[in-house]
Amino acid sequence: MDINIIFKIAGIGIFISVINMVLKQADKEEQAQMLTLVGVIIVLMFVIQLINQLFNDVRSVFKF
Repeated sequence: MDINIIFKIAGIGIFISVINMVLKQADKEEQAQMLTLVGVIIVLMFVIQLINQLFNDVRSVFKF
């Protein structure tokens, strides 16, 4: 497993949380919620790619 993906996910989380705090301080609650949703979708796409890779590896091990 590549550790860089974990660092990317953590970096996205930190970046989103900082921007989220700035938006909340500026009374932009709706934009902060949308930004959080976009962050979750981006991380979910990373996770889906990893799960797809896992299934392909399992398939190749059992030669299906």
